[in-house]
Amino acid sequence: MTDLKPARILAVETSCDETACAIIENGRTLLSSVVASQMEIHARYGGVFPEVASRQHVLSITPVVAQALVQAHLTLKDIDALAVTQGPGLAGSLVVGMNMAKGLALGSGLPLVGVNHLEGHIYSAWVYDSPVRRGDAGEPVPPEPQFPLMALLVSGGHTELNLMTDHLTYKRLGSTLDDAAGEAFDKVARLLELGYPGGPAIQKTAEGGDSNRFHFPRAWLEGTWDFSFSGLKTSVLYEVRELRKKSISLPIPDLAASFQQAVIDVLFKKTINAAREFGAKEILVAGGVSANRPLRQIFKAQTEFPVHIPPLSLCTDNAAMIAAAGYQRYALGHVSGLEMDVLPTWPLS
Repeated sequence: MTDLKPARILAVETSCDETACAIIENGRTLLSSVVASQMEIHARYGGVFPEVASRQHVLSITPVVAQALVQAHLTLKDIDALAVTQGPGLAGSLVVGMNMAKGLALGSGLPLVGVNHLEGHIYSAWVYDSPVRRGDAGEPVPPEPQFPLMALLVSGGHTELNLMTDHLTYKRLGSTLDDAAGEAFDKVARLLELGYPGGPAIQKTAEGGDSNRFHFPRAWLEGTWDFSFSGLKTSVLYEVRELRKKSISLPIPDLAASFQQAVIDVLFKKTINAAREFGAKEILVAGGVSANRPLRQIFKAQTEFPVHIPPLSLCTDNAAMIAAAGYQRYALGHVSGLEMDVLPTWPLS
């Protein structure tokens, strides 16, 4: 990090249903982070309603950016570059953030950097609160992840393993062949009538359950580093149907706990095995599902590899992660033009 130029990056994130803006200094120090959540709005639909999300972004984006600047006690004159999520995500949502960032760039003359949302999740592990934000000037700076690094990216739309040998350098080893882990959580939560979003609902319900009550399948996909959670989801569905046929009251906590443990087992064991196989020094776990408490605990409990997991506030979608990734690209001269367009299906590469 010391060989990269210092810079303050203001980033905008609107890939799905969170309207966010943050300011990061030198790729790590968080000066401000504002997130306007639409969770309550979309909960009534049982998932994100794209058109509603886009309209809400339009309403929220200007005050969110203004609040981020105020929170950091800065103006645009104190910013060195702008970053924005270019993809992947919902096209309509991405356009709102992109247009805001382009407008700021055009009006201020600041350089603009397009950032991959998945790359942002990975770089959330580099971020820590500034002494002013955390209220403790004496707290040590947490160590940054060291390469080679095995990165497990696990969210609502993506579950994949990437080997990082340097900044912005990824070798995708495997990904989900069907449902992502977060998607499976949402679908099973809906099946069990636990509400949306599914991840927190499953975790809360599972706290009172027996994770060994039901022996749901683990798709190991031997010989690959890929994942599959569709069969697990279907197994839960069949179990629920059988219990209802027998007029047995559904043991919801046990079902939730057993399902959750099946997901965690696969994520943990495949990541550890991949880290061993490819000689990784450390492990990084990021994305919305990295907020799951039992998943965090099992990774932290092992002592073979140092593990980096973002704080809960940075696991779900936020702009701090986009600013952190944007800093790396800006510092290396990766600047985008105003002709940049959104890429709703942009893979991490």
